[in-house]
Amino acid sequence: MPLTLWRERCGESARSAPAQGAGGSAKGVASPSQPQRGGWSSREGGLPPPRGAGPLVRSACAPSLWRPQRPARTWSEMSSGSDGGGGAAVAARSDKGSRGEDGFVPSALGTRKHWDAVYERELQTFREYGDTGEIWFGEESMNRLIRWMQKHKIPLDASVLDIGTGNGVFLVELAKFGFSNITGIDYSPSAIQLSGSIIEKEGLSNIKLKVEDFLNLSTQLSGFHICIDKGTFDAISLNPDNAIEKRKQYVKSLSRVLKVKGFFLITSCNWTKEELLNEFSEGFELFEELPTPKFSFGGRSGNSVAALVFQKM
Repeated sequence: MPLTLWRERCGESARSAPAQGAGGSAKGVASPSQPQRGGWSSREGGLPPPRGAGPLVRSACAPSLWRPQRPARTWSEMSSGSDGGGGAAVAARSDKGSRGEDGFVPSALGTRKHWDAVYERELQTFREYGDTGEIWFGEESMNRLIRWMQKHKIPLDASVLDIGTGNGVFLVELAKFGFSNITGIDYSPSAIQLSGSIIEKEGLSNIKLKVEDFLNLSTQLSGFHICIDKGTFDAISLNPDNAIEKRKQYVKSLSRVLKVKGFFLITSCNWTKEELLNEFSEGFELFEELPTPKFSFGGRSGNSVAALVFQKM
């Protein structure tokens, strides 16, 4: 049976350390240190905070499932945390649910209703306590993407689209590192309202926000040099209503908004590298695999998340 992975802040450490693609049984490893609120961690080569570093945020990722073969895959329930913050309590997979054709068990995590409720709570929490909410996949996931953009000398005025921006914290980080042409979209109005409030509090004015369903774009979003996804494709994969077709539509929408030779950076805890290569095989090619934490046990090793860069052909 798959073992749930809990990746902690900045190190994406695990309470139990099975990895994507590993085989056989696995025993848990030593528990990581408790996550900290705010501040910078140098673990895994994280970037130091930019001048005027962003708000204190809780860092969390919905758990991934280790898959020795190909059992049903989904995010498990994530508690709101013991720090009193208004974290997203993500609905758990029902063990009684039936798998779809692609091996996923449909989940509320793939529905707009779920995320509307999540971000309505997050917005209320921000208004009451100033808590900005979760960083999906942890702060290191943001650092990893920014390092890549700096390594490849992506111009600071390059157009960047954050697909499923949520609370917009990654947009804030991009702006603080100097990127000036950034857009965040989300199909949840409460998410856009929350991200707008956080951006306003940070005193930033060079970030564009739009309520948009990426699978049914209503505006002429196009011509982006960089598109970024941290968990949105994962959520779409769990939609109870024909998730396979929705994934295909996602690829079509991505092809529409991304410039030729533009880059697509995706971080996923539900898909392996090989599976993502298959999902984005039409019109895209792998440009680079980004390093993520590795775990070894039973003589085999793998990764808890996949982070890939595709280039549109």
